[in-house]
Amino acid sequence: MYAIVEIAGHQFKVEKDQKVFVNRLATEEGKKVDFDNVLLIGDGDNTTLGAPAIDGALVSAKVLRHLKGDKVIVFKKKRRKGYRVKNGHRQSLSEIVIESITTSGAKKAAPKKEAKKEEAKAVAPKTETKKSTDKADDLKKVEGIGPKIASTLVEAGIATFADLAKTDSAKISEIIADVRGNHVTDTWPAQAQMAADGKWDELQKWQDELDGGKA
Repeated sequence: MYAIVEIAGHQFKVEKDQKVFVNRLATEEGKKVDFDNVLLIGDGDNTTLGAPAIDGALVSAKVLRHLKGDKVIVFKKKRRKGYRVKNGHRQSLSEIVIESITTSGAKKAAPKKEAKKEEAKAVAPKTETKKSTDKADDLKKVEGIGPKIASTLVEAGIATFADLAKTDSAKISEIIADVRGNHVTDTWPAQAQMAADGKWDELQKWQDELDGGKA
């Protein structure tokens, strides 16, 4: 028996006694944790689909340890501006072992004639996710913001130029404190406001005078 379950924002195909590395969980080492967002369960020739989750289905696991993943290097350079930023990142992870997959109350998959309808229901949440993602802005257009900082800001709920413009530079520095490098955030809210207002020519002219976000 196997299941496709959502854990810490990612989907995994898991089986009993399988060890899985997931994004850091708040559960302490040695403690048990349950995941009820089970999208699919397979048992031999029988397959159970959720819409999007299966009612009553549960995947139980035990947290073995917390650790950090391999280091990833992000290097950003701008030609003829003397701008070079090198950042390193190690993702916080948790290693868990799957102890059981419970199907109590799960509804069987519809017959083949209805399979397409059920599949459409299961795919629907992905469409909603895409719509919400489309609303996010490319924060890397702000001078001094690289891929790692952009993703860190999004995780903190700052996904648009308008969000960044309303955030105090001190608060921004606090949010990206774990990102390696010397980051000057003083001009980021102002740059973001210009981007939100669509003043791209004016923003580009100002950015040509900046060095990593510092005037």
